[in-house]
Formats: sequence, structure tokens, C-alpha cells
Amino acid sequence: MEVSTLPISASLRGKLISAGHSSLSSLFSVSSSDLARDLNISENEALAVFEAASQRAGLGRTTRSHDVVSGARNAWDMLRDEEACGRITTCCADLDHILGGGISCQEVTEIGGVPGIGKTQLGIQLAVNVQIPAEYGGLQGKAIYIDTEGSFMVERVLQIAEACVEDMQEYSGLLHKDRQACPVKIQPKDFLSNIFCFRVCSYTEQIAVINYLDKFVSEHKDVKLVVIDSITFHFRQDFVDMALRTRLLGGLALKLMKLAKKWSLAVVLLNQVTTKCSEGSYRLTLALGDSWSHACTNRIILFWNGNERNAHIDKSPTVQSARASYAVTGRGIRNSGSSCKRVKMM
Repeated sequence: MEVSTLPISASLRGKLISAGHSSLSSLFSVSSSDLARDLNISENEALAVFEAASQRAGLGRTTRSHDVVSGARNAWDMLRDEEACGRITTCCADLDHILGGGISCQEVTEIGGVPGIGKTQLGIQLAVNVQIPAEYGGLQGKAIYIDTEGSFMVERVLQIAEACVEDMQEYSGLLHKDRQACPVKIQPKDFLSNIFCFRVCSYTEQIAVINYLDKFVSEHKDVKLVVIDSITFHFRQDFVDMALRTRLLGGLALKLMKLAKKWSLAVVLLNQVTTKCSEGSYRLTLALGDSWSHACTNRIILFWNGNERNAHIDKSPTVQSARASYAVTGRGIRNSGSSCKRVKMM
């Protein structure tokens, strides 16, 4: 249930949504004192908000507990669903190999690395590849691209889409050696029309867009990928209260996990790096702190190994920790020419 339905003033509703409390469930996860501090209101006003929310949610009804515990599934059905879950190719065979076939649907995958390593290039590549028709081994879906940094480049999308069409044409020719290959029906302009781009300029806009995703996907059920480039930018720029930031990011992560499961789509979060002091020395690490590292199902770290780009699986429940090289070319993400390297479990 949304807080927009509460019988409170419009200004209070606006403050709640700006603080990340778009639903009653997120509101009940904090105390009245925390809410008063986050919204810069009095303790009495915070208690009034909780009272209105409790009445609207009907917490006194016994049927509510039955709603919470219903919906159990057996493990066999869950396994079959996971095996039927699709994956999105990266166009790099080595990278696909260590990922078990590509980026998995129904999961949240974080991809982080230093500037210039190819995070945005990979995000755009996935937004194109998710549209590959089923007859070519793709998901034939659409993509949502949430651009927080202004790095989404339409010209680059067109280049990668043109290369994707050429690859599909080549694939069709290999499949039909003895007869004339069927022409590829999807054209580069079709790839562009199937990517829905949201440009957000503040963390409040970012929260609002993520809250809107469930409704948007319900109206566009063929969406199979959500890319946020990057999840980090506005939460590093605009925040002083780290406790509030942690709560907001935790709420967003929960919403994105639910979105991935509910609609069987892949959520890809691009992340920046920062420096961390450990035992008197500084090292690079992904931004947003240790608590954020638990928010995603999979975590992939991109880094330079000499002049070669490498991807390392830092966290995954389904595949081993491994490393593979990749290249960013005019045609998009491709093999670098070196073989994939296995590393020990972290």
C-alpha cells in the first residue's frame, strides 16, 4: 500500500516519498524518532503519521498475518524455475563462460570498476543484447536504462545495434549453409525504440523512478532488463547523513530484488569505486560501503591487468569466483583474444 493514500498533509506525503518511504512496509521499518529526524518534523507529527499508516494498513485484523505467511513453494518448483530462467549474453564468450552463460534474469547484478574500464559500454551492450530474437538464442525483450550521470550515448547504442544485426546475419548464414539464409527482420532502429531511457538528476528523482518501475513493467511486460548507470552517483554527491543514505539504499535494493523476481527480469547496477583505508594502506574498492555489498545477488569487478581489461566474479551463489579478459571495440564488448583464467574461491 502506498503512502500517497494516507490522510495526511501533502507536504508530509512529499517528505515521506523524498526520504524513500513510498510504501507502508518501508515506513514501518523505522522508529518514530528516526522518522522525525529524517523528515525534519516533530516527534508528535511522526507519531501521527504512524497512527494514520496503522489505521490504513488495518494492523489489528487477524487476516493480515495469514497474508504474510501464504505463498510457500516447494524447492523442486523453484529449481525448475531457475533452470528455465534466461540469460543475457555479453558478446564476450570468455565473460559469458565464467557467468554461466551471461547475466541472469531474476537476479540483481552489480558491476563496478574504475572510470574508463567499460561499465557503461557493457550496460549498453546488455540493453541491445536483451532484444536478440528467440530464434537467435536471445530473450526477445526490451530494456529500461536509468541514466544518472548523463553517460547514455544514443550514437553508441546505434553502433552496437548495427554490429548486433551483422552478427545475427552471420549466424543465420552459418545455420543455413545449404540454402539461402533468412534475412534478419529486426533492424538497428528497432533496438533503439525498445530501450526506455530515464534521465534522473537527483537522488529523489532516482528513488521516484525506481518506485515507478513496477507499474511501468506491468504495462510493458516484455521488459527483461533494467540497467542503472550508476546506482552510486547521486548518493555520493548529495548526502551528509550516512545512516539515512544506508536506509534509503537498502530500501531501493529490496525493491529491485522484488522487481527482478516478480517479472523474471535482470537488474544490472553499475557502481563506481572509492578508496578505503585498511591497516594504514589505501586500496580501491566499490563505492557505498560494506553494507551495500550484501544488497546484490552477484558482484562483478572490472579492472585493468596491464593493458588488458579483466572481469572478476567477486560474489555469486551459482558460479565460482573466476576471472576473464574482455575488450571494448567499435562493435561493442568482445573477446580480448586471451583465454579465461580461473582463480581460487574467495
